[in-house]
Amino acid sequence: MAIMNVNPTRMELSKLKQQLSIATRGHKLLKDKQDELVRQFMLIIKRNRALRMEVETKLKKIFSHFGNAQLQMSHQGIMEALMVPANAAHIGVGSKTIMNIKVPTVDYKDQEKVDLTYGFAYTPSELDQAVLALSKLLPKLIELAQIEKSCDMLAFEIEKTRRRVNAIEYIMIPDMQETIRYITQKLEDAERSNIIRLMKSKEIILSKQNNS
Repeated sequence: MAIMNVNPTRMELSKLKQQLSIATRGHKLLKDKQDELVRQFMLIIKRNRALRMEVETKLKKIFSHFGNAQLQMSHQGIMEALMVPANAAHIGVGSKTIMNIKVPTVDYKDQEKVDLTYGFAYTPSELDQAVLALSKLLPKLIELAQIEKSCDMLAFEIEKTRRRVNAIEYIMIPDMQETIRYITQKLEDAERSNIIRLMKSKEIILSKQNNS
């Protein structure tokens, strides 16, 4: 705690008390915002964890199929087979708000039908399985990317809000309270000094009157 650099006057005391009231209300609002951000974050994290586990499990199978296909074909042959797209897709990017924070949204639409554009005579079935499975998994990969970006943005906002809450709670409010106590003490000391002076003056006047 530190005493702020202000003049110990009644005007400054009134101003500080008003600022302390505003800071206290602001702290409560920020704390409520932080709590709600954490709640929203936990909901998204739960979905992110389940989706990531599902995607990783399916990707392992896809990589396994693709690895087996690589054992049966040359690298150039696989590249030529996959040169022509098997599906047409449209991706629209937008945003939504979570606690006044804009997070990205991705709208994915495809033809719902995968056309394998290469000849089956020279490609193994493992390659077909990899391509078909990856095509089905693509919407969830996009959703996972969207959710993880939202998690990053919420985590950043939570940390920023937490720093503000701590700054108000542990620095701003204690400094204001200490300064208010300091000014109050100074004003009380000044008032006591004035009372003592008045009493002394009264004693001197009464003493002169008694002696005359």
